[in-house]
Amino acid sequence: MKVLVTGATGFVGRHVISALLAKGHSVTAVARDADKARLMPWFTQVHFISCDLHGDFRPLVSGDVRPDALIHLAWPGLPNYRDFFHLGRNLPADLAFLEAAVDAGVSQIMVAGTCLEYGMQYGPLTEQAATAPITAYGFAKDSLRKSLQFLQQQKPFTLQWMRLFYMYGEGQNPNSLLAHLDRAIDGSALFFNMSGGDQLRDYLPINAVAENFVLALEMPLACNGVINCCSGTPISVLDLVSQHRRLRSSQIELRRGHFPYPDYEPMAFWGVPSKLNALKARSR
Repeated sequence: MKVLVTGATGFVGRHVISALLAKGHSVTAVARDADKARLMPWFTQVHFISCDLHGDFRPLVSGDVRPDALIHLAWPGLPNYRDFFHLGRNLPADLAFLEAAVDAGVSQIMVAGTCLEYGMQYGPLTEQAATAPITAYGFAKDSLRKSLQFLQQQKPFTLQWMRLFYMYGEGQNPNSLLAHLDRAIDGSALFFNMSGGDQLRDYLPINAVAENFVLALEMPLACNGVINCCSGTPISVLDLVSQHRRLRSSQIELRRGHFPYPDYEPMAFWGVPSKLNALKARSR
């Protein structure tokens, strides 16, 4: 399958491309920074295009590039979830690009969503649950999905909305929780400042996230619409940090309660990955 991947050098994109290549797919990788792309281990195995989707994206939807499927991961401005930029810039730019891709004949589109589309809902969140975002980022993603569903009514195509929860691994944002912990351990810090750690979240290693993308991409008829890309198993932030500390054989002191709990997330929520679980059961 010929697959076009935007956001190729991002945390998710770099791993999704590796997973696609491992399964024998042909990849066109798209990112703004060509120099950063050249540092990727897969660079010589893909067709790379340097492109800013907020500018001229026409080369990506030309007849020469037209893929069998598009995985759209590019989304600048993170992790500032409250910035109006997500609504004012990202949403219209993404919608224009994706509509152009459909008009160019791309019949299968996979887009990265976010668990922040669910808003302040507690407990297990199913793929059928209503959305109620309270951040600009979550609202923009939710609006993009709903807009694409309206587009499907006029210009039929397969939409796979991969709703991401929490991820960790190589290439993660340096300001993310476990990246902060690793820096503290590597720097021989005596303590690590964190929140109270009682909040329950759904974490998945980035390699498993990438494998889920490829699994769903290869089975569009069996797995489409909203797809919860998550573990399905809640874990407290304290347990996650403690496990990582043991993995690093560190005795660093955890100073709980230094940071307040985020006010844009409920204390306890996790995903129910029904569609991915069904696919995995079929493939056994």
